[in-house]
Amino acid sequence: MPPPSPPPPWSTALPDPALPAGGPPLEDLAERLFAALRALSFDGTGITRECYTPVETAALRLVEQEARRLGLETGWDDGANLWACLPGTAPELPAVTCGSHLDSVPQGGNFDGAAGVIAGLLALARLKAAGFRPRRSLRLLALRGEESAFYGQAYLGSLALAGRLGPADLAARHVSGRGTLGEAMAATGLDTARIARGEPLADLSRMACWLELHIEQGPVLVARRMPVAVVTGIRGNLRHRAVECLGEAGHSGAVPRWLRHDAVFAVAELITRLDRHWRTLLERGRDLVVTSGILGTDPAEHAMARIPGRVTFSLDIRSQSPETLEGFYDLFLSECAGIAEERGVRFTPGRRIDAAPARMDEGLTALLREELRGMNLPDEPLPSGAGHDAAVFANAGVPSAMIFVRNTHGSHNPMEAMAMEDFHAGAELLRRGLERLSA
Repeated sequence: MPPPSPPPPWSTALPDPALPAGGPPLEDLAERLFAALRALSFDGTGITRECYTPVETAALRLVEQEARRLGLETGWDDGANLWACLPGTAPELPAVTCGSHLDSVPQGGNFDGAAGVIAGLLALARLKAAGFRPRRSLRLLALRGEESAFYGQAYLGSLALAGRLGPADLAARHVSGRGTLGEAMAATGLDTARIARGEPLADLSRMACWLELHIEQGPVLVARRMPVAVVTGIRGNLRHRAVECLGEAGHSGAVPRWLRHDAVFAVAELITRLDRHWRTLLERGRDLVVTSGILGTDPAEHAMARIPGRVTFSLDIRSQSPETLEGFYDLFLSECAGIAEERGVRFTPGRRIDAAPARMDEGLTALLREELRGMNLPDEPLPSGAGHDAAVFANAGVPSAMIFVRNTHGSHNPMEAMAMEDFHAGAELLRRGLERLSA
């Protein structure tokens, strides 16, 4: 009989933490954890916590250690995500669940994702310290792999729980070209055969609802001078990691325009046409954003005196309307075909990656807005242009809601600037929501 496999690195039990009398005050909890996470994953410029790596595991274990110190129950699911729990008096009921993710983009900020995990931990700790005994258990879920920066697909942790990843996702290569998502997951201890079969790694029917606090990743709350807001819905997206335009390389001085098959001019014309379509749809009242965040020729062959024969670019289309997404995607394909014929080039989009839009639960949204007004804070809900794990849970049938916290300088960059006063307002709103939902 072969020897038993070693346990996954995330499943090994931690020793019981030493609990000093009273412990550090809860007022310092968030500041301490943000500082510890920053120290753990500062890359010299910003924060890098890559999914399914030891640094992401270390961040989760840091939160686990703090949760255990606070007297919460902890555990790990089959997706290597961390759970912390304040047990209810009726544990057989589906649990009220909150949380967010702990991974980051390369050279990102320290609050994207982590704010929701720390706010959930603070909320559970405050309720426990106050002697609150929930009827439904309260659970915090710290997820892996929400960002799409490394493998092209977002929501990896929550999609794996829902059984919505498959072989094509596992075969996606790392942005650097080294290794696949499946290999990274297997190295972290996940059963990739189950994931490939589309087998859910958790029973989402055991979640009564999902509440997620997150920094706003745009400028609306700053412009409106609002510390927090309740989210109404999340844009879906259609993406291509690397659309390839193939033309014909040549000497810049020797080939006249009418004989050229210039990939750069073809892509430039495509993006210009898409921008015109975007503007027209906005004028018609459609919700839509379009981005090409990666665009370039191959550094190994490009030169000032060379007509570029190959260009790759990314495409990110987002909307709250599935019809708008598909309609704009049809325009993209049509323009690719037209420009290809006119300029003698060929467009190869590659794999399309979809994320469906999601509406937040009206009852949960109304409850949070009521509590927000009870805190004497302005109540002006807004949609989320960025994607979040809440979209996965909502589309899997779990009633979901989100809280945004004001954040300066945008997100996915080292300049994220969330004031702690705003964070604590959001965390208090989350605590109030959790208390009412679990009572």
